[in-house]
Amino acid sequence: MRNRFDEQLEQLNNHLLEMGALIERSIENATQALIKQDVDAANAAIAADQEVDHKEREIESLCLKLLLQQQPVAKDLRLISAALKMITDMERIGDQAADISGLVIYIANEPYFKDLVHLPQMGEKAIRMVRGSLDAYVSKDLELARNVMNMDDEIDDLFDIVKNELIDHIRSDAASGSQAIDLLMIAKYYERIGDHAQNIAEWVEYALTGKHKGVFLT
Repeated sequence: MRNRFDEQLEQLNNHLLEMGALIERSIENATQALIKQDVDAANAAIAADQEVDHKEREIESLCLKLLLQQQPVAKDLRLISAALKMITDMERIGDQAADISGLVIYIANEPYFKDLVHLPQMGEKAIRMVRGSLDAYVSKDLELARNVMNMDDEIDDLFDIVKNELIDHIRSDAASGSQAIDLLMIAKYYERIGDHAQNIAEWVEYALTGKHKGVFLT
């Protein structure tokens, strides 16, 4: 019985990694779309959102099967419960990558009024946070999970830089204010992705220790 349960837990890990790969690719596509004003990459990120939603339902079904059929002990119960919470955040990350892509398509034909520096950096850090949080879950690495939590401050700092730069630009050049507002929204979506990746890492901490600090819900 335990061998079968361990096999199903391994299957759960694999599904989580597959879902993680989907949302990583979505963030990558959204970021490349932003940098290059590439509508095809943006559409790929939007289309992937349906795959992410399907994967969420698949993992949810497996988790419920494990809970109902296997009656897991405390540590295993925390792993499964954490996975159920994690996929909610992962699904939201897929939504936000699609939201970024939608805005990129909207401004795809407008030359940027300035070179993009910090927004792509936010995208890169978001990908690292997502990858790190899922690796921490699969490898049961508490230190890695906590490192991911700390990375959220780096994305928040970049968001503040972008926000201040764009607000200053709107004040000095109202003609490009509409694009500046769209770029600010994109920055906010990246900041939210960081928050959700932090949530995932916090659920990993809960799975490993039984302690949880709180969660970002929107």
